[in-house]
Amino acid sequence: MNVTETLKIGFAVMILVGAFLSLVSSVGLIRLPDIYTRNHAASKSATLGILFILLGAFLFFWIEDGTMNARLLLGIVFVFITAPVAGHLISRAAYNSKVPLWEHSIQDDLRMKERIEAKE
Repeated sequence: MNVTETLKIGFAVMILVGAFLSLVSSVGLIRLPDIYTRNHAASKSATLGILFILLGAFLFFWIEDGTMNARLLLGIVFVFITAPVAGHLISRAAYNSKVPLWEHSIQDDLRMKERIEAKE
């Protein structure tokens, strides 16, 4: 087994790890109780899963064909920038529209921040 075959196996493992993280994210979307925890599952593990899949595909085609695919690089940059921001904005919009937290939530950091700012 030469170096390129070993690298290809490593890239396949990266793609499989990304697929596993996407699977974990989808299970989190189904099983978690409220919008905030579901959004956390979607924005964290799905973003990381997609980045692993795209990076593994990019590196595979770079080693296999010797070409750099600009679409995969743009996809990596786009997902890396937009997914966490979108997750944050969705959670903030849900909080501002008074979507209730799960009844077993222990702490509401935004409410505590508002109380501290009101006292000042």
